[in-house]
Order: sequence, then structure tokens, then C-alpha cells
Amino acid sequence: MSRTTLRIVIILATLSIVGITMTQIYWVRRAFDLRENQFNHDVNAALSSVARQIFQINKTPSPSNTPVEQISTNYFVVNISGPIDAGLLEFLLITEFEKSNVTAGFEYGIYDCIDKCMVGGNSISPKKVKMQAHASTLPAMNNDGYYFGVQFPGLKANLISQMGIWGFSSAVMLIVIFFFVYTLFVILRQKRLSEIQKDFINNMTHEFKTPISTIAISSEVLRDPGIVHTPERLLNYATIIQNENNRLKQQVERVLQMARFEKEDIGLKKEILNVHDLIREATKNSSLSLEEKNGKIQLQLDATSCMAMLDRLHFTNVFYNLLDNAIKYTSKAPEICIVTKNTNSTLLIEIKDNGVGISEENQKKIFHRFYRVPTGNLHDIKGFGLGLNYVKSIVEAHKGKISVISEPGKGSTFKISIPVV
Repeated sequence: MSRTTLRIVIILATLSIVGITMTQIYWVRRAFDLRENQFNHDVNAALSSVARQIFQINKTPSPSNTPVEQISTNYFVVNISGPIDAGLLEFLLITEFEKSNVTAGFEYGIYDCIDKCMVGGNSISPKKVKMQAHASTLPAMNNDGYYFGVQFPGLKANLISQMGIWGFSSAVMLIVIFFFVYTLFVILRQKRLSEIQKDFINNMTHEFKTPISTIAISSEVLRDPGIVHTPERLLNYATIIQNENNRLKQQVERVLQMARFEKEDIGLKKEILNVHDLIREATKNSSLSLEEKNGKIQLQLDATSCMAMLDRLHFTNVFYNLLDNAIKYTSKAPEICIVTKNTNSTLLIEIKDNGVGISEENQKKIFHRFYRVPTGNLHDIKGFGLGLNYVKSIVEAHKGKISVISEPGKGSTFKISIPVV
């Protein structure tokens, strides 16, 4: 699937999901409003019935207008002409609410407008369990007589719980959106992996093409019978073939190492080793590449405790990889400094260079497999993007840590910390 097609599919799918979501929100809101209106109607009817019964009990005429007034969404006030017993009022409220199918918990309070004081109140749960009184929340009103107020503190939660199919459909919608986002993430990730695989194959082709071509040319020269009369030339081309063959072996070995890491079958052979000796060995192996660029390496091996449980081959390769990058990724003569020191029970190794540096954005990705930092005008640098991932895997397999401090144009410093014996 092309990039443009994938982008169109993602946009259309996203618009569809957004449209469905907005429609769902609209209808859920409508359903909630209808449920709220029905609740208000039922509460008004129940409170009106309670008021009529109180008027009958007090033997006072009912007012011409409705005695029920809705102060807010969940607060109702009922004006009555005489006193009422709190226990009787509670019984009447529960009875009428049950008749009207009002199941929400409520609080009520009775206020004496003449003496301006509370004369009763209580809080009733949906299961009619007596709770702490909240009658003090009732405000004073300019009335002659009594009034009582009823408040529903958990109204919205109660209405939402009664919405049934709408709540279920909303939950299903959230699940659909989650799986859509997850599927989109997987598709983009697979596309990225496909691009990485393509880049890896291209890089591997370039990496193998040069030594193979060099070996082929050298072999053609060696087929000339007259070359035996010039032993220096014969030795030169034989050395070229040997060096290019070693280069191919190193590239193949690097790929195989990463394949073994994927299967968790690296098989480290740890032994007590002197880290300084491994650093010197890696420095010696990099000397030829360094001489070609007129570079130099400075060693400041100040650590007094430098013995650690390491795999000789792999940890030497760690230093070799970092030195190789320091030599390759620079536009001038490489200047490398390796420093060691002890911190508590660990050995800290710093490898500093004067290379092109790494941006903050790329620093988060350089240890990812197949990732290669863009090199700007340095188009002659080839690789698989496996080196730093291999380095990180080996260091962590030895219970160590690796980090990088860098700034574009000012070089990089790789820090490795490992436990010492």
C-alpha cells in the first residue's frame, strides 16, 4: 500500500470514527435530557401529592397554585401552611417516591419561617437507610409558616445508571475506538518496520558490494602469470583480498550476533578480566583506521579497580564499535579520549570524540535496531544500524548501563558503567 493511499484510508477512517462518536454523544445527551425531564416530572408529582396530604392532615385549604418550586436541577422546595412531623414527612416522601419510581437517594429538611430555625431533617439512601442529617443546608425564605426542601445529591449518577442500553452502547463505542487506535498503531509500526527492512537490505547490499568488487578485481590481477615476478605486488593484492575478506566476515558476524540476541541465545562466556586490557586491545584494532584519517587516541585509565566479570570477545567488540563510530562520524582528524574511573562499586568508562555530534531527538533513537543517524553531507558512511543496538545489548547483558551526551558539531561522549569484582 502506497503512502498516499494509507494516508487517505487513515483520514477517512478517523473521520468516520469522529462522526460516529459525535452522533453517539448527541443521542446520549438527548437520552439523558429526556431521563432528567421525566425525573423532574415524577418528583414534582410525588411532592405535590405529599403537599396535598399534609394540607389534609393540617386541615388547611390547598393553595390555588402549585406549592412545589424547583430551585435547581436537584433541589425542590414545597411550601406548607402548618407544622409537620419529620417522621411523618419522611414516610410520605418515601411512599410517594416509590409510587413515582423515583429511586435516587435524597436529603430533606423542614424550616420554620416564623422562628427562622430548622425543625427537622434527614438523609435517605436509595435503600431507605437513615444517614447523617443535612438539614442545615436549607436557606431562609420569606414565608409565613413552614416549608420543606428535598435535595438529590447523587442525581446525575443515578440518572446515568438508569440509561441502560445507552451506557452499554457508549462502552462498546469506547472499545471500538480503542481497537481502532491500536490497529492504526500496528499498521504504522508494521509500515515503519517494512521501511527499516528495506533500508537494511539496501545498506547490506552496499556494504557487501564494495569488498566483493575489490576481491574480484584483485583476483583478476592475481590470475596474471607475470605477477609472480613482482612479489611486492603479489603480496599487496593478497593482503587486499585478506583485508576485504575479514571485513566481510565482520559484517556477517555482526548480523549473526543480532540474530542470536533475538533468540536470546548469545551464550556469554564471562570471566574476570582487566577492562583496561580490553580497551588497549580495541584501541590497537582501530589503529589502522585511525592512521588513515591522521587521528589520535588519548587514554586516561585512572580507575584503580578495573577487574570485572566480562565476555572477552563481546566486550572488546563494544569498545571497537564505539571507536569505529568515533572515527567514521567526523569530518576532520579524529580525536578520541577514553577515561576510566571508579564510582562506589562500579567502573565508569567514558569515550569522548570530536565528531559531528548527535541531536537530542536522535539520541533517543540511536540504540534502536536498524536506526542510523542522518549524516548530512557525509554520504560515504555506510552501515546496518546495528552497532549501537549491539553495544547496548551487550552492556545490559553484563548488568551495566550506557548513555550518551552529545551536541551537534561538538562531538559525543558515551558513558558505560559496569559492576566491578
